[in-house]
Amino acid sequence: MKRKPLAILLTALAAAILTAGALAITRKKARKRNMNTTTEQTAQLKPGEALVEINTTEGPVTVLLFADTPAHRDNFIKLAEEGYYDGVLFHRVINQFMIQTGDPDSKDAPAGKHLGSGGPGYTLPAEIHFPAHIHSRGALAAARQGDQVNPERRSSGSQFYIVTGKTFADSALIQMERQIQMLRTREIFDSLARENRDKIMELRRNRDQDGLSSLQDALIAEAGRQAALTPAGYNAEQRQTYATQGGSPHLDGQYTVFGQVVSGMDVVDKIEKTETDRNDRPVADIKILSTRVIARK
Repeated sequence: MKRKPLAILLTALAAAILTAGALAITRKKARKRNMNTTTEQTAQLKPGEALVEINTTEGPVTVLLFADTPAHRDNFIKLAEEGYYDGVLFHRVINQFMIQTGDPDSKDAPAGKHLGSGGPGYTLPAEIHFPAHIHSRGALAAARQGDQVNPERRSSGSQFYIVTGKTFADSALIQMERQIQMLRTREIFDSLARENRDKIMELRRNRDQDGLSSLQDALIAEAGRQAALTPAGYNAEQRQTYATQGGSPHLDGQYTVFGQVVSGMDVVDKIEKTETDRNDRPVADIKILSTRVIARK
């Protein structure tokens, strides 16, 4: 009778040892899979591309940085190597949209503090390549101030977001293509108007309404012609991506997309689902622990 408690204890101890061993083997296999994945990703890198690991409190996320956005690529690598992002919070999280981070003011920020205005003291020139790069699920893009105060659409020097989004029917994409094309035409018209500012001012001083009307018609026609040279359209693969994987196409052509998540979207999804306050800040802090440049070509 006295041996039963001892037998139970030994059985429990053996089970614990087996469980710990199983967990250790699982972790070892996971690390091996991650190493194999990273090795494969590195081998597939094209000239100018880079891989960066973002280690968060929820797990690691690896992003591929594009070659055709060199200013954003080099800046991200620089900040990653300096440890700039270490301790920075994910300060804005919106379900079925995106998760945003990179505000240095968020480090050790008290609960409830409104965040999102911090940066390194500089901005980056826009490197918007639409439709080559779109806001599909997993896209890495630069945050920025709105067009009203930032007509050149310069990017924040440090803040970035990762897209989660939702799926879209083709009819919705067609409507968005029209809106993007209209916006592009308007931007070209505004640029042409700035170029002709002196002429416009002279016509106004002379109260030449016919001349103003004629010039406006000419600028509208020229804007339409230039916009038609680079039509806003999604290819079949991109349409399929938005229909099956999802994203945030309403941001296309307006923000610089400079990378893509290649592993760790499960971590991004976990962050996306966290509880947030009225300012979209997670109630429980989620932060970047460290960043590491894995490879660069």
